[in-house]
Amino acid sequence: MKGKLSTLIAVAVILGLLGAACGPAATPKPVEKVFKLGVLGPFTGPAARTGEEIKNGYVMAFDAIGYKVGDYKIEFVYIDSQSDPAKATTAYEEAIVRDKIQAGAGGWHSSVAVACMEVTAKYKLPHFFSAGETHIVSEKVRSDLDKYGYWMAKGWPMPKALVSKTYAVAFDDFVQAGVWSADKKTIAISCEDTDFGRAVGGPLHQYLKERGWEILAEDYFPLEETEFYPLLTKYKTSGADVVLVTATAAAGISAFTKQFKEVGLEALLIGHGLGWIGEWYELTGDAADYALDQIPQLASPKSKAWATEFEKRWGFKPSPSAAGLAYDWANFLIKIMEATIEEYGEMTSETLYKFGREKLWTGQFTYSEGIIMPRYRFTMDSIPDPVVDKEDFLFPVIQYFGGEGVILWPFDWKEADLKMPPWVK
Repeated sequence: MKGKLSTLIAVAVILGLLGAACGPAATPKPVEKVFKLGVLGPFTGPAARTGEEIKNGYVMAFDAIGYKVGDYKIEFVYIDSQSDPAKATTAYEEAIVRDKIQAGAGGWHSSVAVACMEVTAKYKLPHFFSAGETHIVSEKVRSDLDKYGYWMAKGWPMPKALVSKTYAVAFDDFVQAGVWSADKKTIAISCEDTDFGRAVGGPLHQYLKERGWEILAEDYFPLEETEFYPLLTKYKTSGADVVLVTATAAAGISAFTKQFKEVGLEALLIGHGLGWIGEWYELTGDAADYALDQIPQLASPKSKAWATEFEKRWGFKPSPSAAGLAYDWANFLIKIMEATIEEYGEMTSETLYKFGREKLWTGQFTYSEGIIMPRYRFTMDSIPDPVVDKEDFLFPVIQYFGGEGVILWPFDWKEADLKMPPWVK
């Protein structure tokens, strides 16, 4: 009996195993797809605070979607340019070869953009929305779309079309409106010695000269420079009515602003880029009062709510030009990624590049949900630059008082009239 019972148990076990084998198979867990995105910025070096703002803008945008686009998990690989073109290209190439990034985004310096676009061309890797604005980037892309078109879309238009022309037109409008004396038209131009600085200074010189201005000086200084007393003394001796400075390093432009006041120039200061970091006023104090700048504002309820969230999270105020634009471009990139998956069924370097050329470049795909600009749009006539106009991308001319900027121009946006400093005779 015992033997028969053992036999019956064995048969039952065998039948049970056979039944399990023949039953429905367990549904395998889908393998998560990973997409690696290289985020470029000056995370160390003279413009590290700006790099921090760029990084935080991208983090906030992708945090909001849980780093998930479709069925892809997005992983960031940070590419530290160190504000140095040679170091940036090395870091970018390492991110492609070693870290296997599939696309790039962001960036700040023009000289870095000019260098890194050679890397993206070599590896056929699409890069979106670098703030490197120089016309050199634009000209290279348009000279060979198949080679350099991988530097797909700039985050800022070239200075000639945006910065330099805007100041020149605004100055004319101030004179015609009677808020600027027509005989106060001498200027000294001082810019960092980079592709960006020269892209601002040269065209501005040309535009103002065409409008009857006398250009007393056009000087360029190293990116790391913080000692401007000799230069400012020269400008004081020249009797310049206006002094314009631009620099991408916070230490440089804030030092220039403070030393401008110490030297006692009887001139109007234009500190282009003064507000590119959120705590700029802590660096300059009231030396920045009456200074002009060309910078977007955090004016809408949506942008103000975002700025409050940014400061609560990171512990300092955001700049609309650095963190704000980075946040908008990151969100635009998310929309491009989503649309690419919908259009082609997958997201790869190749499909993102294809979508960029077919939809982004042609103006079929735009973004109007940002916090800084009304709309971000590209056309075949503008690429790789965004379209510049009041309905799309435009920086207003503002004047600073007590750490706050008020819009002076365009006149239909203005919050106040230009006020000449009391030290200007």
